[in-house]
Amino acid sequence: MKVNLTDPELFSRGTFWPVLAWLRENDPVHWHEEDDGPGFWAVTRYHDIVSVYTDQKSYSSRYGMRLDSDPGAVAAVAQRMLIVSDPPDHTHLKSVLAKEFGHAEVPRLHALVERVVREVVREAVDQGEMDFLEVAKQIPNNVVCALMGIPRGEWDWVGTVTTEAFEGDDEETRAGAHGEIFLFFTELLAERRKNPGSDFVSRIAAERRSTGGGAERPLTDEEIVFNCNGVLAGANETTRYSAAGGVLALIERPDQWRLLRTAGPSGVPDAVEEVLRWTVPGVHALRTAVRPTKIGNVRIGVGDRVTLWNVSANRDEAVFEHADEFRVDRSPNRHITFGAGRHLCLGARLARLELQVFFEELISRVGRVEAAGAPVFNASNFTWGLRSLPVRLLR
Repeated sequence: MKVNLTDPELFSRGTFWPVLAWLRENDPVHWHEEDDGPGFWAVTRYHDIVSVYTDQKSYSSRYGMRLDSDPGAVAAVAQRMLIVSDPPDHTHLKSVLAKEFGHAEVPRLHALVERVVREVVREAVDQGEMDFLEVAKQIPNNVVCALMGIPRGEWDWVGTVTTEAFEGDDEETRAGAHGEIFLFFTELLAERRKNPGSDFVSRIAAERRSTGGGAERPLTDEEIVFNCNGVLAGANETTRYSAAGGVLALIERPDQWRLLRTAGPSGVPDAVEEVLRWTVPGVHALRTAVRPTKIGNVRIGVGDRVTLWNVSANRDEAVFEHADEFRVDRSPNRHITFGAGRHLCLGARLARLELQVFFEELISRVGRVEAAGAPVFNASNFTWGLRSLPVRLLR
């Protein structure tokens, strides 16, 4: 089989699934040539992928976490932005940032999510027919903007520029959007230092991080700005694509919609995990080998780029029974949509909470969801999902 996981059309057409299935079966640690690059390893089996995620000594995140990363841009933020950091900096940064999404914060987060989601779903039901992506993108964007205390008039702009930063058509567009976000948070942080509140930005600006040996210091402005950008992006991408992809899966499988509505709120947690397994917005993650190692019987050299295809792991027949079926009552469900190991997504709890409240509201307010047009997917092999999903929500 011809394998080209850098072909945008493979993703816009949604035809990458059989390619990944073939790789799992025939070449699970595949050397992938590139026309304009050094090539990379494509790892497609669940247990191999988890082994790389959890091997912090052999693999590094500081050289980039996606295939088309700009090395210069990555170097500028490495060891200061969580997603492109290795221990000990990664450990110290995460210990500060994770407090804002920890168990103690759940009541506060739940109240915020309920308020935002109920408003968004109520307006959508009143509208009746719409492009569901316009609904889906509001949920995480409005939640994280409210969490950060961003003025209401800026929310739409923030959502738009965040999408451009990670899904722009070219590196120049993405870099420009990142620059706008950095400038926005630089100005916001300066204002919060003068007038602190109870929002996310104010709280982490007041925190201190370890530097080892018992010493501590405040986070630098760069660490705060870079990681606000990371939180904003992570919050927006996963929930938007999973909410929309979950609705499409339920439209295409009316029996699963009926099963979920019959189960009611008690059935939503399992359904959310299946939606996350099924949609997998984070298609691949990149690691760079920093010492000679092996994946299975395949030798990996120092400097080799290793890509971990989460979308493939979540359909691995060795782990998931009937992996190509969408089942809202699937349990257990050990998907790796949020990664694994120390780089498990910081906002996983918040994303789950948003999706849980969303599907609870949907099944309580909507009797049937119908397609009102053809779904359209984006062309990204990094954050993949629906660009458009015309639907009708019927009471």
